[in-house]
Amino acid sequence: MVRVLGIDPGLQRTGWGVIDLNDNHMRHVANGVVTSTQALSLAERLVQLYSGLTDIINQWEPDEAAVEETFVNKNPVSTLKLGQARGVALLAPARMGIPVAEYTPNAIKKTVVGAGHAAKQQVEMMVSTLLPGCKIAGADAADALAIAICHAQHAGNRMMLARYQNQNGGSAR
Repeated sequence: MVRVLGIDPGLQRTGWGVIDLNDNHMRHVANGVVTSTQALSLAERLVQLYSGLTDIINQWEPDEAAVEETFVNKNPVSTLKLGQARGVALLAPARMGIPVAEYTPNAIKKTVVGAGHAAKQQVEMMVSTLLPGCKIAGADAADALAIAICHAQHAGNRMMLARYQNQNGGSAR
C-alpha cells in the first residue's frame, strides 16, 4: 500500500488530500484546506502554510506527495506569490524525506476527467465518483484529491511495469 498526499498550492488557501493506493484500488483517507491570514506579512503567511502542511504530513504519514505545477496568471504579482506558496508545498514533504512529483493542471484533469480542459465542477464530480463516500472540504481540497489521484494512476502504472519486469527477467518487452 502507498499513501499519497496531493497538494493544491495557494497563498490564501492550500488544498490537501490523502489517499491510499493498494494495487489499482484507491481509498480516500482525508482532505482539507490550510489557510493563511491575509493581514500578516508574506513571510508569516508562508510560515503558516508550512506549519499546516507539516502538521498534515505528521498526522497522515504519506509515502509520496504530488503538487500541481504553477500556471501563469495575467497578474505577475499573483503568479509570484503563488510560486512562493508552491515552493512551500514542495519543501514541506521534501524536507521530511518524502518524494515529491509535479503535474501540470492539464495532466491532472486529463487523468481524472479524461479531458485536459475540464471544468472545476467536472473534476470535483469525478473525484467523488473515484472516491465514493468522500466528503470534500471545498474546491481546493477537491483539486488536491485530483492531484493525488493523478499521482496514484502514474504510481500504479509504475508498479505494474515493475511487476511485469520482475516476472519477465527485467525486460519491459
